[in-house]
Amino acid sequence: MAPKVLMVAEKPSIALSIASVLSGGRMSTRRGSTEVHEFDGMFLGFPVFYKVTSVIGHVFSVDFSGRYQDWNATNPLDLFDAPIVKSESTPKAHIVRHLNQESRGCGHLVLWLDCDREGENICFEVIESTGFQSKDGKKVYRARFSSVTEKDILKAMNNLVEPNKNEALAVDARQEIDLKVGVAFTRFQTSYFNGKYGNLDSRVISYGPCQTPTLGFCVQRHLDITTFKPEIFWALHPYIIHQGYELKLQWERHRLFDSDVALMFQNLVKEDGMLKVIGMSEKQESKGRPAGLNTVKLLKVASSSLGFGPQLAMQLAERLYIQGFISYPRTESTAYPSSFDYKGTLGALARNSVFGDYVQLLLSDGYHKPRSGNDAGDHPPITPMCSATEDMLGHDAWNLYQYICQHFLGTLSPECKYTRITVEFESGGESFHCVGQHVTVKGFTSIMPWLAVAEKNIPQFTKGQKIDILRIEVEEGSTQPPDYLTESEAISLMEKNGIGTDASIPVHINNICERNYVQVQAGRRLVPTALGISLIRGYQCIDPDLCLPDIRSFIEHQIALVAKGQADHSLVVQHVIEQFKRKFIYFVKQIENMDALFEAEFSPLSDSGRVLSKCGKCLRYMKLISSQPSRLYCGTCEEIYYTPPKGTIKLYKELICPLDNFELLIFSLPGPEGKSFPFCPYCYNSPPFEGIGNLYGASKTAGAVQLGKGAGMPCFLCPHPTCQHSMISQGVCACPECDGTLVLDPVSAPKWRLYCNMCNCLVSLPEGAHRISTTKDHCPNCDSTILEVDFNKKTTPLKDGGTLHIGCILCDELLHSLVEMKHGKSFRYRGRGRGRGRRGGRGRGRKQQDPKMSFRDF
Repeated sequence: MAPKVLMVAEKPSIALSIASVLSGGRMSTRRGSTEVHEFDGMFLGFPVFYKVTSVIGHVFSVDFSGRYQDWNATNPLDLFDAPIVKSESTPKAHIVRHLNQESRGCGHLVLWLDCDREGENICFEVIESTGFQSKDGKKVYRARFSSVTEKDILKAMNNLVEPNKNEALAVDARQEIDLKVGVAFTRFQTSYFNGKYGNLDSRVISYGPCQTPTLGFCVQRHLDITTFKPEIFWALHPYIIHQGYELKLQWERHRLFDSDVALMFQNLVKEDGMLKVIGMSEKQESKGRPAGLNTVKLLKVASSSLGFGPQLAMQLAERLYIQGFISYPRTESTAYPSSFDYKGTLGALARNSVFGDYVQLLLSDGYHKPRSGNDAGDHPPITPMCSATEDMLGHDAWNLYQYICQHFLGTLSPECKYTRITVEFESGGESFHCVGQHVTVKGFTSIMPWLAVAEKNIPQFTKGQKIDILRIEVEEGSTQPPDYLTESEAISLMEKNGIGTDASIPVHINNICERNYVQVQAGRRLVPTALGISLIRGYQCIDPDLCLPDIRSFIEHQIALVAKGQADHSLVVQHVIEQFKRKFIYFVKQIENMDALFEAEFSPLSDSGRVLSKCGKCLRYMKLISSQPSRLYCGTCEEIYYTPPKGTIKLYKELICPLDNFELLIFSLPGPEGKSFPFCPYCYNSPPFEGIGNLYGASKTAGAVQLGKGAGMPCFLCPHPTCQHSMISQGVCACPECDGTLVLDPVSAPKWRLYCNMCNCLVSLPEGAHRISTTKDHCPNCDSTILEVDFNKKTTPLKDGGTLHIGCILCDELLHSLVEMKHGKSFRYRGRGRGRGRRGGRGRGRKQQDPKMSFRDF
């Protein structure tokens, strides 16, 4: 039997491309957690049986263990010394189990992960999952490639190397630093400020070693604008008419800030009345074509010219790469390798309906070797790999692909050449000039017309020639403040100051937008909000290092040393964490300095919100503060109770929770099919029962429920045995789609319905009924809760004209015929089958992950 080789790619589509190339299209495919493609072939000169599969990004994610997940029970300072754990990023996909099963019996492992540090880190996650690191005599190989074309895949297969442990450790270092620093500062800030102010309009007041300096650039520009003092200036401009051209001449002094002096020079020129040509020069100049395209340049162009934010630009670029249209889009290099096949890449575009003619011209006239750029030692510049049309890609992806093609063709084109003519004049002792430009060779601007040199014709002059002045004007103007930073300018500053990587820059800009620290306005300019300004000014008051780029630049330098094997991973992490721990202690002691800024800008909780419901402790009315994060505030007890996010909240018939005496509220998600459910503010924030395996709006990390702001236990998850609002009382049967329970929506009349307390499954009940309620009885066939339905007299389906009907929606033929599945696959009449779903029982429930609570990519 031939030995087996397991190959693992980063995404299923890349695994398919690799298998298709290496098998020549002759392979079989079977399902697993991700697809597995199998075929026979040769490996290192021997016949083998190949299995090609993939992960779906990072196999593991880093977080704190369960005991540190509760915000209220953990001091943020303790997080700096807390142990971190790795758990599956997407446990429902079962990637670890899949890799472990597929690796059994395999003697070789070939890793086809993306060729950057993150990809190298995933390599070692795959090695750990397969167990290859502990298997004697079993070898691991690394394939390095920049595109998923046949040529690149075959070249990588013939040049396998070892995975780089140092680069993987560099990613581990960054993950641990960003997690501990980001979460510690974020938890403290969020609890402190959301506990004092009602109109911050941000659910999480986050800090990040990369995110915060990025915000700092935006706020600094805002401060430059608000502190700018305009100055009035005056400029002298004579006008002449010569050979049919009217020309406005430029003053050599440019402008003056004294009006009297400017008027004096105007009078001197007026008295002369003539302009004398004192010099002429003609110079051949050229405009250089671009170097190769790297990620930062692509993101800047996408934002400034194509109107895409960095996040969307990277998503489109990754899709184009996966589909095989462009090379790997994450690269810092602008220099092409000496072995790059320019002719082959041009040939791939030769028949393109948009660029084909220009490509043919380059091939026939001879393309120019690109100018030298920066070789960062990672991937070649971003280049097109095959021809595409707008119909194939869609509008946005086509615009990005079109620019990548134009840039690549521009790098192989001649330079733009033009003649610059300058004519100098003198009058009244003052010097003036005019400039003309004439393009002689368009070069690369033929394919990149937005970079073209503007033509400007001027008439011919002779030295010593005197020309009458038509008129002379003194123009008044004032200095202007700088404009707000564009995304493109922010990216340039991040690159210059070593903030983030080509892969993470879009994430950091997206984060400060999502946190409501800046708003993207016209021209994709980043305008900081009052919250963003207050945060940065607060850091500047307490410890400017927290928002300056220097400290992150230092961290990135240390991480780069780890990647090169020149620094110890654990020592770098220990040193940086200790630095930030000391800064955190000082920050907490000095928080009142930042609080003074917040106090001047935002309203205290006592002045915010509207009166809604009674507190169960003091029986005084609490206020609902609807700005993010939505919460109830009791001014008497000075307690805060977070509420479910992104919906409306109303009082629920003045009903009282039997456990704690708080008034129940109804939460409703927007839309005709949005859920509505009751909840007790106290129970929601402090679940009274042990062993609750699921919370609304919470995620499950490292086996523990993660309580975040807005996550909690509504009545539809409450296991109270007698409360009329609990899951026990209002639950009807198991959800057919998941482990959840279908619960009666208490305020859905007249369009009665059930909803799942964990997924989006909806079941419509008989419409128009006066009342539908649960009973204490259960169906003897399937154990579902018996419903009592009071039909409308005019529309009752009962044969005798009666209105009251009691039955099981699964087993009662009449009720089941009136039930309609809104979201979900099946809801069948079960006869004498069990009615509690596929797994029996009412289900433990599933957890929803809130991306704002993960603190990754800070």
